[in-house]
Amino acid sequence: MACRISELVLGCRDPEALARFWCEVLDFVVLDREDNEYFEIGPREGFGGPQPTIILSRRDEPEPGKSRLHIDVNATDRDQDAELERLLKLGARPADIGQTGEEQWHVLADPEGNEFCLLKARLSPL
Repeated sequence: MACRISELVLGCRDPEALARFWCEVLDFVVLDREDNEYFEIGPREGFGGPQPTIILSRRDEPEPGKSRLHIDVNATDRDQDAELERLLKLGARPADIGQTGEEQWHVLADPEGNEFCLLKARLSPL
């Protein structure tokens, strides 16, 4: 068996607010927390399932350079346009990284500016 992603780590100024945002986006729950410095969120069945967990760790200052890590999401119960509308209402905003407009995905930023992509394909919720 090869390795698979078990968790993603994002440094952020407000881990609690970002945990709320990503829990709403992904229908995740808070699995673990340490004061307001660290939140681990993931699927209701917890760590080790088919989906990785996300660790949100307090970083008061942005790290130098741009992060190469971002999250790709796919809608599970609606089409891409409906999901885009929902994400924007939750606080996401469009991000311009030089797209041509011909892409099959939308580049967005979460409330702290971390880029992520909404892909076109709808996935099974499992």
